[in-house]
Amino acid sequence: MTLSSDPRSSHLLAGAQPGGSSLPAASPERLPALSINDTRLADRLEQLGRIGRQPSGAIRRLAFSPEDLQARALVQGWMEEAGLEVRIDAAGNLIGRLAGRSPQRGCLATGSHIDTVPSGGLYDGALGVMGGLEVAQTLQEAGVQLDHPLEVIVFADEENTMVGCKSMVGRAPAEAEAYRTTIGEPIATCLERIGGDWQQRSTAQRRPEDLACFLELHVEQGGVLEAVGKQIGVVEGVVGQQRYTITVDGQANHAGTTPMGMRRDALTTAAQLVLAIEDMARHFPGDPVATVGKLQVWPNAANIVPGRVEMTLDMRDLSHDVIDHMRAHLQRKIENIAVASRTRIALEPQFVVDPTPAAAAVQEVIVQSCEALGYSHTHLPSRASHDAQEMGRLSLMGMVFVPSRDGVSHSAQEFTSPQQCAAGVQVLLDSLLRLDRQLA
Repeated sequence: MTLSSDPRSSHLLAGAQPGGSSLPAASPERLPALSINDTRLADRLEQLGRIGRQPSGAIRRLAFSPEDLQARALVQGWMEEAGLEVRIDAAGNLIGRLAGRSPQRGCLATGSHIDTVPSGGLYDGALGVMGGLEVAQTLQEAGVQLDHPLEVIVFADEENTMVGCKSMVGRAPAEAEAYRTTIGEPIATCLERIGGDWQQRSTAQRRPEDLACFLELHVEQGGVLEAVGKQIGVVEGVVGQQRYTITVDGQANHAGTTPMGMRRDALTTAAQLVLAIEDMARHFPGDPVATVGKLQVWPNAANIVPGRVEMTLDMRDLSHDVIDHMRAHLQRKIENIAVASRTRIALEPQFVVDPTPAAAAVQEVIVQSCEALGYSHTHLPSRASHDAQEMGRLSLMGMVFVPSRDGVSHSAQEFTSPQQCAAGVQVLLDSLLRLDRQLA
C-alpha cells in the first residue's frame, strides 16, 4: 500500500507492530547513488566534542550552559554552511530545513541533541545531529532535492527536562515549576538564553500533518550489537518505564540484645525484595528489565537492627501490559514477604512513561537500506529514552542504532568507531531517500 499524508494513517502505522502494514519496496536503482563524507563527519564530531571537554576526557555540556550555547552556535553555522534555512522555535529547538519539491507534504525529520549529562561522552546525541547534518549537506552537494522537505533538529535539553521534544508534540508541562534545569536556573530564563520564549512555547507544537516521519540515529548505549556482531540496530521501539519507591518499615532495635527470631529487620526484608525483583525480571514472559538502584537505610548504624529502608524500583519493557503484569505480580510477592517478615511494605509510584513503538513500515525501510548497503543488522528495543520516544507520539518514527564499545555510554570511555558512525549515517541517508519515495 502507499501511505497517504492523512495524519490518521500516520497514527495508525505509528502504533503498528512488526509484521503489520508495509510500505512498497522502492527499486534500489531508482535511488540516487550518494555517499556521505565520512571525514567531514568525524571532524565535526571531534570539533563538537572539544566544547565542554574535561581533563578526564568526559564532556560536560549541560543544557543552557555557556558550553551548550557555544555548541549550538557551531552547529547553526554548519547548518547555514550546508544551505539549510535555520530557525529556533519557542521551545529552544534549533531547526535546519531544506525545501522539498512538494512543500505541501509533511517533512522528513531527523536529529537528536547536543547537550550532555554532567560527565558524558562524544557520541550520545551528537552523532544523530551530525548525521542528520551530513545527510542534508550530501543532498545539497549532489544537487538532489527530496519530494518532502527535510528538517534536521537539535532538540533542547534532552538529558533532563526534554522541554524541546515534549513541546514539539504538545506534552510539555505548563507550569514553570515542573522544570528543574541542571544548571539550576528557571526554565523561562534558560529558554530566552538560547533563543526560545517561555510565554510562546505552545507555538513550538507541531501538527501530525506537519511531519511525514521522524528518524533518529543514535549510539546504542548498550552492548547488544557488539555481543551479536551486528553493524546496525533496527529499533523496535522505545520502552516504557514505571518507577516506584518501595518503603519497608520494621523495628529498629539493639543489634546485641535482639534475638534473630524476634527481629523485624527492614534491611533483610528489603534484600528479599531485591532478589525477588531480579528473579521476576529474569523469568517474566517477554524481555523486561527491572532495577533496584538506590537504597537508604535507617538508622544506618553498625549496632542497630535496621528499622526502615527506602529503595527505588525501575521497570522497563516495550509492552505496557508486561510492565503492568509485573507490578501486579510484585504486589502479591510484597504481601507474602511482609507477612513472613512481620514488616509493612508500601509500593508508591513515582512516574509512568508509556512505550513508543517504532512504526513497522519504517523498520522495514531501515532493513531494506541495510540489505542494499551490505550491513548486517538485528532488531532490538531501545531501553533508554530518546527524543524519538516523544516524536513517535506525533508521527511515524524509527531509530537506527550503531554499536557502543563494551556497551559504555554517559562516560569518557564512550566510543563508536568512525567506520561505525559512517555506516549509521549512510543507513540514515539511504532510509530517508527510500521514505521520500515511499511516503506518498
